[in-house]
Amino acid sequence: MMPHWPYPQWIAHRGAGLAAPENTMAAFQLGLKSGFTMFECDAKLSADGVVFLLHDATLDRTTNTHGMAQTHTWDELCTLDAGSWHSEKFGQEKLPTLEQLASFCIDHACHLNIEIKPSPGFERLTGERVAREAQRLWADQAIPPLLTSFKSEALQGAMVVAPELPRGLLMHELASDWHETVSALQCQALACHFPLYNPLLIDEIKRLGLYSLAYTVNDVGTAHALLKMGVDSIISDTMDIAKV
Repeated sequence: MMPHWPYPQWIAHRGAGLAAPENTMAAFQLGLKSGFTMFECDAKLSADGVVFLLHDATLDRTTNTHGMAQTHTWDELCTLDAGSWHSEKFGQEKLPTLEQLASFCIDHACHLNIEIKPSPGFERLTGERVAREAQRLWADQAIPPLLTSFKSEALQGAMVVAPELPRGLLMHELASDWHETVSALQCQALACHFPLYNPLLIDEIKRLGLYSLAYTVNDVGTAHALLKMGVDSIISDTMDIAKV
């Protein structure tokens, strides 16, 4: 287990929450400008194995094309408009690779939570590839990225290829077997939908030697109540939340 939690309290969701097109370099630049020193992003694989940033399984919502993301090569994906869906001023934004984001984070001394977001049927492979790429990109950094996923198979793949990288299990609902899952995956953290947290759960997490993240918290009062309860980090869409 990690001897201490090396990450900040505040984490900008998908770069800059709702203020910029998610998972684009413009979002991470805005998140940094807003005072965040840690970001959450979503990573998956192109058809030819490039690790790039995208939340959805399809390209429909956040690009100017349609279809399943994993059927496109990186040469096809890197030309897409990934910003106009949000607003006209972001029309030049492209889908970034994890390598691009790693360079940005390292250059600005920022931390990263990489959610492994596999396309259906690619859970284990995506976990392996994301972990291997993170291992390479942060090889000489003191604090590695935190890898999280809702998919146990993805975390299993990550654990096998890069066991030294910290892992966290994401849960939207509290699974009855979460103790066994985090133990089997040698997780360092639990990342839960914020309404799941209560003092008893926090005590249980700490008793197991784990750390806790809460997503996606956009109310200042709720955020501070969670921190007072003992949650270690808050993931938020609200760029002013860390200033209050």
